[in-house]
Amino acid sequence: MLTGALTRLTVALFWLLHWLPLPVLAVIGSAVGEAMYWVARPRRHIASVNLRLCFPELDAGARRRLVRAHFRALGRSLVERGLLWWASEARLKRLIRLEGAERLRALLDSGRPVILLAPHFVGLDMGGSRVAMEFDSVSIYARQKNRVLDRWLYHGRSRFGDQLLLSRQDGVRGTVKAMKAGRPFYYLPDMDYGRKDAIFVPFFDVPAATITGLSRLGRLAGAAVVPCVTRMLPGGRGYVAELGEPWPDYPTRDVEDDTALMNRWIESVVRTMPEQYYWVHRRFKTRPAGEARPY
Repeated sequence: MLTGALTRLTVALFWLLHWLPLPVLAVIGSAVGEAMYWVARPRRHIASVNLRLCFPELDAGARRRLVRAHFRALGRSLVERGLLWWASEARLKRLIRLEGAERLRALLDSGRPVILLAPHFVGLDMGGSRVAMEFDSVSIYARQKNRVLDRWLYHGRSRFGDQLLLSRQDGVRGTVKAMKAGRPFYYLPDMDYGRKDAIFVPFFDVPAATITGLSRLGRLAGAAVVPCVTRMLPGGRGYVAELGEPWPDYPTRDVEDDTALMNRWIESVVRTMPEQYYWVHRRFKTRPAGEARPY
């Protein structure tokens, strides 16, 4: 765990790096990720297990190359985070292209609450900041134990516009109220948070504990679900945050079917850029009764 002094040193390094052009940052970030691949053995193991479970059709060599590509993308996302903390709004708008904003604005202008379904790709925070430049949103923020890191992460999330950051302890009521007041909800429901409010549905054909919030919140708020995917472009060419078409006939009255549909959709996007999904998370740590943990 980073100490306060080491965190401050890291933050200072990020500040220095953020002045560099993005193609240069991309090279540095990829090199950092390559070093992480060799040094962060526990996380490398987690990513390897995840890819073995999710892509059994790949041989060991192909999975190893994919893990390394993931760490390079992860390294980029860490090094380039300083841009979100200090780069000007004009520069970030040049680096992060937002597609589909008009569609989202039309939904909000109609009075329809909106959930932005944002899976855990490495460009997630870039997309969130770009959306925040156009829309006052609501999202869930988990406080960090490291106070220095918490300060800067919170600064990055709240820097643009009038963003409402709620804690998980604030419950559903605050989120629904914010959506009904016209704030899109930037929602990240694709991690293993344990058994609470979760059911087991397939993710790449593996039973995965998945929270049912997308279906439940959609029904409570009468919200449209708009997919939001952020892609990191190769060669330091920037990012694209894509706001898709709202899902028709969603949610239904069947929470399990709704949650399984969400996972199938995330799978389909992951397959388009598998190296950019957040594989270092223990997505399958919670198991059905009697089943061993894979890590």
